[in-house]
Amino acid sequence: MNRPNPLAKATTAVVGLVRRRIAWARSEGRTIGASAVEWVIISAIVAALVAGIGFTISKALNDKTDSVKNCIDKASSTSQC
Repeated sequence: MNRPNPLAKATTAVVGLVRRRIAWARSEGRTIGASAVEWVIISAIVAALVAGIGFTISKALNDKTDSVKNCIDKASSTSQC
């Protein structure tokens, strides 16, 4: 069974956020460049954490879904899952 990746949309949004932060940090006329770079680093760390947690949750849900599917496929009146 082919399921769409639920993290694809979130990952695209996070990558866009990081790119905007980097562009903002690199823009000319910025007098607070160090602060902007710090925000880019913090944003990247948060994005990595969100992606990691999302992947972990997605993997756990997919594993449980497969387990339930296998249980249903093998179900009989005498067996239990």
